Amino acid sequence: MKSDTQKPHCTDDTSRSTAGRFAAGEDPAKREQIIDGAKRAFMKFGFDAASMNDITREAGVSKGTIYVYFQNKEDLFSALIEREKGLFASSLRDIMAGRTDTAAALHDYGVAFVHQIVDTDFILALRTVLGVVDRMPGLCQSFFASSPANARTVLIEFLARQCALGLLVIDDLEIASRQFIELSTGAYFKLKLFGEMAIRPPEEEIIACVDSGIAVFLAAYGAKAGRP
Repeated sequence: MKSDTQKPHCTDDTSRSTAGRFAAGEDPAKREQIIDGAKRAFMKFGFDAASMNDITREAGVSKGTIYVYFQNKEDLFSALIEREKGLFASSLRDIMAGRTDTAAALHDYGVAFVHQIVDTDFILALRTVLGVVDRMPGLCQSFFASSPANARTVLIEFLARQCALGLLVIDDLEIASRQFIELSTGAYFKLKLFGEMAIRPPEEEIIACVDSGIAVFLAAYGAKAGRP
């Protein structure tokens, strides 16, 4: 019996390049359709339980078409994680673009980050990543790595600009970015990750948590904090 993770010989017509059409595996809309279907399958069944047949059904394409774009289920899952990371990072980059008011920009960043934790399937995806860490360590490393498609990278870029303007004084941007995310998101990340958040926190509580974290952060790194 052929394993789901083995790539079969594909005779699907999507493997042939036709004049006026995308070459095999190069149609971005089809690729997104497959990733969307995979996301639904992974969310519904979990990574291990979801089969390529489940993904095929959710995506509405043939199994042969999927293998034109992705080598196996692991490859598809990696693409899904990278896409979701990129979308979130892009939204944060839009929020922080051209901002000079440090506290206001950090407020918007922090609130958006908390919303990502409490209002989306971000934590569910993270649990799935952690569940495959032993056999897919590279995926977990890329999930947290600093890259253009990473929320922390967006923050580091902003902090660097603020330092250049003389509004912040930071010796280690990497450490400072991690500290701000911890301060502004409070315990929401861990509570959601471990299933201890029974109900969504009120918006006023989220805002208070973020602003409290900003106050602590600026007390340490603000240009007027008394540091040389």
